Amino acid sequence: MDQRRMCPHCRAFITVKDKVCPYCNERVGPRATELRDAGATIGGFIPHARFVTMIILVINFGLYLATVLYSQSTAQGGNFMTLDMRTLFAFGAKYRAAIIGYGQWWRLVTAGFLHGGLLHIGMNSWVLYDLGAQVEEVYGVSRLLVIYFMATVCGFLLSTFWSTALSVGASAGIMGLIGAMIALGVRERSSAAAAANRGNYIRWVVYMLIFGIVLPGIDNAAHIGGLAAGFGVAYVAGTPRVQSFWTERLWRVSGAACVVITAACFLMMYLWFSRNAQ
Repeated sequence: MDQRRMCPHCRAFITVKDKVCPYCNERVGPRATELRDAGATIGGFIPHARFVTMIILVINFGLYLATVLYSQSTAQGGNFMTLDMRTLFAFGAKYRAAIIGYGQWWRLVTAGFLHGGLLHIGMNSWVLYDLGAQVEEVYGVSRLLVIYFMATVCGFLLSTFWSTALSVGASAGIMGLIGAMIALGVRERSSAAAAANRGNYIRWVVYMLIFGIVLPGIDNAAHIGGLAAGFGVAYVAGTPRVQSFWTERLWRVSGAACVVITAACFLMMYLWFSRNAQ
């Protein structure tokens, strides 16, 4: 089991046994305990992961399995390695004509949980597994939910106005998480560890944008929209404070609202699917 955690003062990784951070010499025992969310209860059994991150991964893989089975049962032409466009559209992919023409705005949410192939979901899951855990450790469950939700919606919203092509994937939300870690470095310029992390995540952005230009079929608009939304939300939110502060209650309510809206979007997708999918 991974014995690391993040210092709430300088954001450097330390061990769970450290009572004083060896990097910034600040006490971390009581403060780190106060900032842990309920998500760590289950996430603690899985190395370097947290509850919400794992829930997102489970939903992604569950939907991927569902789309593969549907595609094969209806002979749409998809297989376990690559899914067909008709199946992805039926399960809620982003598509401009459906969103703007028919008011199916729920696709801005559902598209972020769908993937076009095994390599697609494998790469996104690999990044999300590590990055989601880091963001959840730093920002807490409520802020993570809001950051990921807003990045997904804003990413696919920009993609909707940018391109008519069908688009899916968790990368808009992932770019939002990268934006959140960059925002941490911008807010805490005095921290050497935060500054180093900021540089690392900026390089991630550069790499992903280069891949998006070189490789065909990558939705750069969703990446840029997600990055901007994640940075903006995280910069405004900051890191968790004492739990009794009214701002913390606000973020808990906001996080819960994001979960409810996401569930409502999937419900609307299911109702549409049951009426229209062949």
